[in-house]
Amino acid sequence: MKKTFATILFALAITGCGEIDRYPGAEDYTPGQGTEQNPGTDPEPEPEPEPGPGGIIPFTTASLNHEGISYVWDESVIPEITIHMTTDEWNRLLKRYDEFSQNVDYFHADFTYKKGSETIFIEDGGVRLRGNTSRRRPEGNGGELHKSKNPDWHHCHFGINFRKFHKDNDHTIKGIRKVNLKWFKDDPCYVRELYCYDLFRRYGIWTSAFSTYCRVWLQIDDETPAYFGVYNMIEPIDDKFVEKRVNGMFENDGGYLWKCVYGQGGMADLRSTDDWKFNWDQDNGVNYTYEFKGDEEDFEAAKAQLKDFILKLNGKSDDSFYKWINEVCDVNFLLKTYAVNVATGMWDDMWNNGNNYYLYFNTTDMYDYKVFLLPYDYDNTLGTSLNCGIQSDSGRQNPYEWGNAGILMQRLMKFDDFRQMYKDALLELVDPVNELFHMDASVARIREWQKKVNDHVSNDTGEDMSIYDQPAFWGNHGEYRLMDTGSDNFFRVKTETIKNMK
Repeated sequence: MKKTFATILFALAITGCGEIDRYPGAEDYTPGQGTEQNPGTDPEPEPEPEPGPGGIIPFTTASLNHEGISYVWDESVIPEITIHMTTDEWNRLLKRYDEFSQNVDYFHADFTYKKGSETIFIEDGGVRLRGNTSRRRPEGNGGELHKSKNPDWHHCHFGINFRKFHKDNDHTIKGIRKVNLKWFKDDPCYVRELYCYDLFRRYGIWTSAFSTYCRVWLQIDDETPAYFGVYNMIEPIDDKFVEKRVNGMFENDGGYLWKCVYGQGGMADLRSTDDWKFNWDQDNGVNYTYEFKGDEEDFEAAKAQLKDFILKLNGKSDDSFYKWINEVCDVNFLLKTYAVNVATGMWDDMWNNGNNYYLYFNTTDMYDYKVFLLPYDYDNTLGTSLNCGIQSDSGRQNPYEWGNAGILMQRLMKFDDFRQMYKDALLELVDPVNELFHMDASVARIREWQKKVNDHVSNDTGEDMSIYDQPAFWGNHGEYRLMDTGSDNFFRVKTETIKNMK
C-alpha cells in the first residue's frame, strides 16, 4: 500500500504481505540529502509548452496533462529511489540470474520514492533485471549469495513495476505503474541517452519516452543501504505509453504495438515475413525479432497486419509505394524522427543494423491504420560507435546512406520530396537559431545536467565513479568529445556533415 506525506520523515507500521517477510526499519530510512535544486521544496508544475527560439513547439510533460508524468519526469528535482528487499528475495534474484541471465522474472520489493519534501512508500511491488548485452549480475560472482559484510556490488539495469503483485492505484506513483532504471553504461559523460531523448522532445517528437536523472539505493533487510549512484529513469514503452498519447497524437490506443530488435530471428529490417521471426511477449527472456506487446489472443491478427505491411513495403512499385506510404504514415513526422536518430549518431538502429525501435499500428484493421515508429535505446550514440553495417564513423557517415538494412528508409530516400523533408529536418536541428543540436546549445545543456549530478556519481559499486569526456572505451572513434569544443567535438563534426549533404 502506498503512503504519501508532506514531510521527509514519516512513520508507518509495516505488516507482512504475501509469503515474504518485510525488512525491519524500512519506513525510517531517508537516503540522500541535498539532491534538490532547492532543498525542502516541491517540484513546481510545468507550464504549458511554448514555441522554442525557432518557433518549434517542444513535447513536454505538460503536453500530456497527466499528473504522474508531470511529477515523475519533472526535471527540477532529482528523485531518490530506494529498493528494499529481504535477503531471501535478493538471493532468489541472484540464483535466477545464474540459472538464466536473460530472465524477466520479477522479485518482491518495497520502494521508497523521495522528491522534494514528499516521500512515497510502496509496499510489495516488483523489481527485475533488464538489459540485453548489458545485463549483469548485481552482486558477486556466479553461485555466490548475498554477503552482508563487504558485498561486491555491480551496476545493472533495473525494471520496476509497482503494481506487479497488487493491481490497484495505491501501487503507483501518482498513476505511474512502471519505470526503467538504466545506469550510464560505458558513458563516462553521464548524458548520452538522456540527451537524445531530450532532443527528440525538444524537436516535438511526441513518440519519444520521457527520461530524467534519479539516484538509486538498494537496501537488503536492515543493512545500511548501498548507494548505486546516478541512473537514468526512463518511461517504459507499453500500452500505457500509447494510452497517454492518444489525443492529437496516436488518436486511438486500441491498436497493435510491436518491439523490433536484432533478435533470435535476425535483423528487424522489415524485409522478411518468415513466421519464426514473429512472436508475442511470453515473458521468457527470449528476444524475438518482432515481439507483439499485447494479449496472446490478438497475436495472429496483429501478425497478419504487420506481415501485410512488410509485404507491401517490399513489393509495391515506386508509384504505388509513394501513394500507399502517405496513406498509412505521417511521412514528414517519421522523417523528422529519423533526422534526430541520425543526428545523434544512432548507428544501432533500424536502417543500419535492423535493431532498436517500436512500431505502433493505431487500429486493428488489417489495411486501414496509421503506423508510427517509436525511438528506443540511445546509450550508444554521440560518438560511441562500432564498425557496423555500412558504417565506420557515425559522425561523418552520409545521412542519405545511413545503412542498407532497413528497407523503409531506403525506399523513402528514393523520392526527392522525402529526401528534402529529411534534409530540411536535419538542417533545422543544426541551425543555431533553434538551439537544438547546435554545439553551443548542446554543450550548455549538458553542463547544466552534469552540474546537478556531478557530486553524486561516486557510489558503492566502485564503478563509473566520475564524469569525464570520452565515448565508450570499446568504440572505434575514441577521439570524439562532447564538452571539448575543438575539432573532435561530435556536435561540430556532425553539423558539418549535415551542412555538406548533397
